[in-house]
Amino acid sequence: MVQQERQKILFVVNDAGFFVSHRLRLAKEARAKGFETLVACGAASGEAALAEHGIRTRPFTLSRSGFNPISEWRSYRALLRIYREEAPDIVHHVTIKPVLYGTIAARSARVPGVVNAISGLGFIFTQQGAVAGMKRRLVNLLYRFALRHPNMHVIFQNREDLRDFIDATALPEQRLHLIRGSGVDLDEFPLTPEPPLPPTFVLVARMLRDKGVGEFVAAARLLRAQHPEWRFQLAGGIDAGNPSSVTEAELQAWNNQGSVEWLGHRSHIRAVLQAAHVVCLPSYREGLPKSLLEAAAVGRAMIAADVPGCREVVRDGITGLLVPPRDCTALADAMQRLGQDASLRNRLARAAHERALALYSIEDVIHDTFLVYAAVNAA
Repeated sequence: MVQQERQKILFVVNDAGFFVSHRLRLAKEARAKGFETLVACGAASGEAALAEHGIRTRPFTLSRSGFNPISEWRSYRALLRIYREEAPDIVHHVTIKPVLYGTIAARSARVPGVVNAISGLGFIFTQQGAVAGMKRRLVNLLYRFALRHPNMHVIFQNREDLRDFIDATALPEQRLHLIRGSGVDLDEFPLTPEPPLPPTFVLVARMLRDKGVGEFVAAARLLRAQHPEWRFQLAGGIDAGNPSSVTEAELQAWNNQGSVEWLGHRSHIRAVLQAAHVVCLPSYREGLPKSLLEAAAVGRAMIAADVPGCREVVRDGITGLLVPPRDCTALADAMQRLGQDASLRNRLARAAHERALALYSIEDVIHDTFLVYAAVNAA
């Protein structure tokens, strides 16, 4: 009896560090199920962390921002070469550029199956003005051109992105799937009582303007005038490859002024969340924010902008409070309300935890993702 050769899944991401934090469990589960797994990622983006888990990488040059035609062509050619050399059975692309260039390359390399994960529509869809509008139209045209692989399925993290994508690309709905984020390990992020006062508010994210970092700092300044003992923390590193990144000089200045505490990048987010009373994310748009999923799991009240992705997790008045995006005054009002009302915080926190148990476990996300792989293999 001839033993069937095991299938190979190639994950393609901008950043190896992102893969470790958001997709590592999925890759390990694929390996446990008998798949050969490897990751193509932007060069010098943290490949060593994947090697520690026994996952082989294929680094390639990728500009995460900008549309320099020469650079973009090189990225496409690099992916095409990787696909031809590795001959994967399934490629799983994550984020815009891997999806766009990778799907075209997969078609040219005759990769049998493609899974595209749209984890959020990206900073292009949060920028304002005429230039941003032109870029959005260009990206939508690229999507229409790129996503023509005969055996391709697309995963979205929230219903609004899914609907917008259908309108922009006219893809058949049977190829589109809703899977709520990358999931949260409920054992790693258990329900935890509030810490002692004073109230502590934290924003956990990459330090991007699109995450509402500026609004959080402005709201903290407003509140510190009335409540000097309250604490306001930013937990996350800068992202020099993203045009929306806050600079280290700005973060250090805010920290030195006493407006907020910048904690920098933290590998162990659980402790940061457990030390807070309220978790904030005044982002301009999200896929399904992992920081809010983890905050819900540990049982923390949340404040988020009323935008796609955030409102998928934060139900206003039920699991947290929603505020208009780009509005530091409304954010400060919500923070003051929760800072002064422990009973409201506790009610929202309990409901958030129950919702996390019901909808956001990493086991459910992995199970649903393998159903998509099965649909690709069945074609």
